[in-house]
Amino acid sequence: MITREQALAYHAQGRPGKVKVVPTKPTVTQDDLSMAYTPGVAEPCREIAKDPNAAFRYTARGNLVAVVTNGTAVLGLGNIGALAGKPVMEGKAVLFKRFADVDVFDIEVDSEDPANVIRVCELIAPTFGGINLEDIRAPECFEIEERLVESLDIPVFHDDQHGTAIISGAAFLNALEITGRRIEETRVVFSGAGASGIACARLYRDLGVLPENIVLADTRGVIYQGRREGMNPYKAEFASARPERTLAEALEGADVFVGLSSAGLVTPDMVRAMAKNPIIFAMANPDPEILPDQVAEVRDDAIMATGRSDFSNQVNNVLGFPFIFRGALDVRARCINEPMKQAAVNALAELARRGEAIPEVVRRAYPHDHFDFGPHYIIPKPFDPRVLLYVAPAVASAAMESGVARTQIDLAEYGERLEQIVGDLANL
Repeated sequence: MITREQALAYHAQGRPGKVKVVPTKPTVTQDDLSMAYTPGVAEPCREIAKDPNAAFRYTARGNLVAVVTNGTAVLGLGNIGALAGKPVMEGKAVLFKRFADVDVFDIEVDSEDPANVIRVCELIAPTFGGINLEDIRAPECFEIEERLVESLDIPVFHDDQHGTAIISGAAFLNALEITGRRIEETRVVFSGAGASGIACARLYRDLGVLPENIVLADTRGVIYQGRREGMNPYKAEFASARPERTLAEALEGADVFVGLSSAGLVTPDMVRAMAKNPIIFAMANPDPEILPDQVAEVRDDAIMATGRSDFSNQVNNVLGFPFIFRGALDVRARCINEPMKQAAVNALAELARRGEAIPEVVRRAYPHDHFDFGPHYIIPKPFDPRVLLYVAPAVASAAMESGVARTQIDLAEYGERLEQIVGDLANL
């Protein structure tokens, strides 16, 4: 268990913080400096003035992502403000670099007004190949992302929404296969109607869950047609016609529980009332809606996932955003669309199913885990280097096929390039 003192020392020791900027070209001689700055720098400037796409050739834009927050929903800390959220954004930058060799500038916007966050992103967009929105509260996060997707021609991705949805979506597809369920016959109950809950409900619906088989609950209970209290247009999208009004009622006979809410919300009796071979994704962090050992006490047929690394089947967003952006950046995508998200879901699900030999680095990182596809292994591990080789090409391919890529690439050559990145990252 990491102590407070250890965490503070880690961030403060040596050069404060977790990131730095380093040059990628020689800067040893006077000629080097003349090329890097004046007068040599004028030539790429002229080329970009003639053709904005030349920025991808002559600058770092094509491998640079902005991680943007206003600090209104930071991890489990809540609205702590933009500046207090900076350590998290630096951490996000570390994950982008460590897992997919994507460079990041973290941008903390000191405003709770969505219009200001939107305007900042629009003004800085020429610097970046993509924008990762982070730790922005609902429902403002929906408006911010929607507006930026409309106004910008680079990928905009709110990881708190789509990252959780994509990773849990892959686990969901594999759990359906293990339990022999048909997706169109599966009833799913979502607890939590914030950014992650709404995004998961949307993605599961896009994957094939029928709208009438989706129940969404918030702190007031089930969101149903005609409810007025605590509603917004995003919740209303999933207003149920079913008679259930409480989470306990909704879980009676349900096939799947997807929790993105708060600790201890689900009781053993609720789990006992679910359908045969229940699928339970209790993803509240740091403490899930119900613990795996509590589920095991009342059900021996459940498939369980949480957001924690000390249990099997960790739903960890690092399995998504670095590799999704890697694929999007490498074809200069204008956005991250639904086909690209579903391609990431299917690639992650396939990797867990393939039965390939697990890399030794993964076995060392998880010495007590089992890696045979089944109830205790439905999604890959975050430290599995093969995730880059599966997800990035799938996303890049979907971008090209759906017409949002600025450039076409040879996927076989791309795979070889990613293999090289994996080797380079092993030395970080």
